[in-house]
Amino acid sequence: MMSKHVRARRRQSVADAPSKGDWVGRELADCEFKDERLGMRFRSLLEQFAESPGESIPLACQDWAKTKAAYRFLDNDRVNEAEILAGHFQATRDQTAATAGPILVLHDTTEFCYQREDIEAVGKIRIGVAGADYKGHPRHYTACGILMHSSLAVTTEGLPLGLTAIKFWSREKFYGANALTKHINPRRVPIEEKESIRWLDNLRQSTRLLGSADRCVHVGDRESDIYELFCTANDAGTHFLLRACVDRLAGDGSHTIAAEIAETHCRGLHRLEVLDRHGAASEAVLELKFRRVRVLPPIDKRSHLPAPELSVLHATERGKPRGRDRIDWKLLTDLSVTSRAEAIEKLRWYALRWKIETFHKVLKSGCRAEQSKLRTVERLVKLLATFCILSCSIFRPLYGLAAGDSPLHATNMRPSNSSAVVTV
Repeated sequence: MMSKHVRARRRQSVADAPSKGDWVGRELADCEFKDERLGMRFRSLLEQFAESPGESIPLACQDWAKTKAAYRFLDNDRVNEAEILAGHFQATRDQTAATAGPILVLHDTTEFCYQREDIEAVGKIRIGVAGADYKGHPRHYTACGILMHSSLAVTTEGLPLGLTAIKFWSREKFYGANALTKHINPRRVPIEEKESIRWLDNLRQSTRLLGSADRCVHVGDRESDIYELFCTANDAGTHFLLRACVDRLAGDGSHTIAAEIAETHCRGLHRLEVLDRHGAASEAVLELKFRRVRVLPPIDKRSHLPAPELSVLHATERGKPRGRDRIDWKLLTDLSVTSRAEAIEKLRWYALRWKIETFHKVLKSGCRAEQSKLRTVERLVKLLATFCILSCSIFRPLYGLAAGDSPLHATNMRPSNSSAVVTV
């Protein structure tokens, strides 16, 4: 571990460094590799990728000596993704400390697909169907790749601050739903034994990193509608805003959340601009319903899980739009929603969730993370961790925040796409 004095000297040397490549120094100021030479090599590698984003390792490194050094770094057992990302996480913490107001932590999962002869060396992500054979039977194939669950901190104005947590994994085996139900009820499998634990782990790690649990609002899509997540957020003293997927029992247990919302009258209207998949804009009128509801845990977990009171916000679009799906959002949050203004605020916060999807697109298209020819999961994960840092340096300037700059410099700037604009 670096002492406080060593870290202070390193940060001072970064502050005194020239502007060229300055963001790399800030990102790596708190990296703690087991050997200082590994830190120097990683800095050189990150600068080379920054000069030629999207290029292969040989083209980015330009000569054989640097290329061989890059491969050796990725193949070094003394280097892992946690050490690679440690400096970036601390830089995110520093960026967050320079801001005021709530911080939205956006969570999402994506997958990276690769074509490999040795699937076991990388891992599996899913089994798919590609056409049929001559008898009409489906042709199944196994997709090779890595899954990544990432968490991105942004301000309520939509300015990206950086990543707060990342989890990589691949699947060793597949269990079909039908085969699984013959042996055990999936609902009775502990959350610690499911892939869903990633939501809880990233929530805890992000909250610990940022250090201001009450400022954080964790935002997730329907996949994050996990009852244990409600409890984990409450234990951590932080907040959440997610899109509901399960119609849970509410109140005294004789009805569901949907039934309570159906009895609630419309509390206001909200007009907003919506972009379809082709970028065409149109206006949508949303009917807003919101209510404080006591949400009950699953029946088999009521003995050890609490029944919190949550705000349910239901926004439905009037009429049937052309060329896009109708907006129908049912959001759950532990935050207060007692007025139309608070309801619109939470809708705008949830609409910012698309920014982490944009970050994943930058990672795949800008850095071309799926084009790598590395053959083992260990090397690929280290490369993906490096590309995550590089993608943030590409992603931030899109919204008025240069890599390494304080977000206070951009408080009066708005992103190129306003948070009031929703993409569906």
